[in-house]
Amino acid sequence: MFNQLGLIGCGLMGGSFALALKKAGLVKRVIGYSKSPSTVEKARRLGVIDVAAESALLAVSGSDIVLIAVPVAASEGTFKAIRHLVDPNVLFMDVGSTKRDVVDAARRVLKERLPSFVPAHPIAGREVAGIEHADATLYQGRKVILTPLEQTNPTLVQKATDVWAAVGSQVLKMTPEHHDAAFAAVSHLPHLLAFAYMNAMGEQPGGQEYLSLAGPGFRDFTRIAASDPTVWRDILLSNREEVLRQSEAFRQALEAMERQMRDWSGPDLQRLIQTASDARSQWSLGGGKPPQTVR
Repeated sequence: MFNQLGLIGCGLMGGSFALALKKAGLVKRVIGYSKSPSTVEKARRLGVIDVAAESALLAVSGSDIVLIAVPVAASEGTFKAIRHLVDPNVLFMDVGSTKRDVVDAARRVLKERLPSFVPAHPIAGREVAGIEHADATLYQGRKVILTPLEQTNPTLVQKATDVWAAVGSQVLKMTPEHHDAAFAAVSHLPHLLAFAYMNAMGEQPGGQEYLSLAGPGFRDFTRIAASDPTVWRDILLSNREEVLRQSEAFRQALEAMERQMRDWSGPDLQRLIQTASDARSQWSLGGGKPPQTVR
């Protein structure tokens, strides 16, 4: 049981974490801060937080667990704002979708206080943003990736593991580098492709007519293109090297299929399609047992 959660960033992710802790009876009080006073007030009205803080530092004051739920580009500024109250016995976590840039910022700013920070990435979310969409069940049955450093306090890593498990998440651990490489492949590139595809549709003379004819396949393929633009701008830029590496791999695979089409090579094209179909058929969400630690 925590006495107080300090929530920095009262949006979907942070708000859902606060509600999940409350639902599980793991926290007595939540004090929240966001740059927008109206957002903080809405969070208070909705019962997501109990007290509104006037600054990130005041949200940390008196808290024994702190969640930093801000865009990844705002991580360094947030660390600077709270640095003087980063206590060695308090668990500090983030929810950023990239980890190397967040960890680098933490190293630069927190320095000797770095052991208190346990970088985290819950694999959960929705296409809609905002505190009004916060949901106590958002993290149930979802993976949470922790990327602790050599300096990270093992006691706080265990505490982070326990709190995420208590709200129904499966906790995995890996290095920040491995995390960013993996999620460039399975999350960041798919978003980039969905955004680019929707832009390509919109720029065609007959694009709007084509969209009116679209069915479930188009809906499923483009669902993530409705994701928050600010969030995904930051993610794609912060992990650009890994995303561009995956984009090149995708481009090569696409060119291979285009080549078979230009050559009217039906058997070779079918073979490539069959390979993809088999791989997709064998995959299942949450299937398999990934390693608990990747170093």
